[in-house]
Amino acid sequence: MNTLKTTLLMTLLTVLLVFLGNAIGGQNGAMMAFILAVGMNFFSGYWYSDKIVLRTYRAQEVSEAEAPQLYTIVRRLAQRAHLPMPKVYIIPNDTPNAFATGRDPDHAAVAVTEGMMRMLSEDELEGVIAHELAHIKNRDILIGSIAATIAGAINMLYYFGLFFGGSDDDDGNPIAGLLMIIIAPIAAMLIQMAISRSREFGADRIGAGICGKPMSLASALENLERGVKRIPMNATPTSAHMFIVNPLRGGGIRSLFSTHPSTQERVRRLREMSI
Repeated sequence: MNTLKTTLLMTLLTVLLVFLGNAIGGQNGAMMAFILAVGMNFFSGYWYSDKIVLRTYRAQEVSEAEAPQLYTIVRRLAQRAHLPMPKVYIIPNDTPNAFATGRDPDHAAVAVTEGMMRMLSEDELEGVIAHELAHIKNRDILIGSIAATIAGAINMLYYFGLFFGGSDDDDGNPIAGLLMIIIAPIAAMLIQMAISRSREFGADRIGAGICGKPMSLASALENLERGVKRIPMNATPTSAHMFIVNPLRGGGIRSLFSTHPSTQERVRRLREMSI
């Protein structure tokens, strides 16, 4: 179900990009938007996203000798998930959190913060690592990078439309074009957030199966949520969707734009799995 939902949302995001290109530059604009999306997806989403995010948070790759407990957990769960051993990174940050990155299972990495290593029990740590390995198994990192890239391309076209106006085609509707220019970036953001939330639920479910301990993951999520509130992270909005819990704080209307479903709902679903 999550796969079907993600496919539909990704299709909608791409269609939105092409329609915005058409509103700004007619058929040529639509083609330009499509080429822009493909080019940005290939170079940014496919090749460089992992290097960029690891560098952003000053993540340091560690060996088994440097982090034996973490390394052992990652290796054991990767074998259980039938995945190649990912690279292991530690982020020098007191905020408890973690993320996975990499374009495919053969080029993947798992990164955890020092704060999370200190806070969680071994069982909870296993739950978090299993969740991140589920993202790798599902290729969620690539999907999220592509969604973010298309949304970024829509945002670029939005500013292009503001500065240079819409299409001059005789058959075009200038009001419809103006509405598309205004609405498209907001719609793109909402779709991107919906994709991210859908993949989080899927990673919770599959991760719980990998470690065999749904309640360990549920407990970890609750502790991480409290930890992030106590020690906020200076995270970039463009990479917030990668973390296991949202590093950016906000409630009310901001929850509509959240990259993560509520922790309470995630815990509820995990508890149902354990029954």
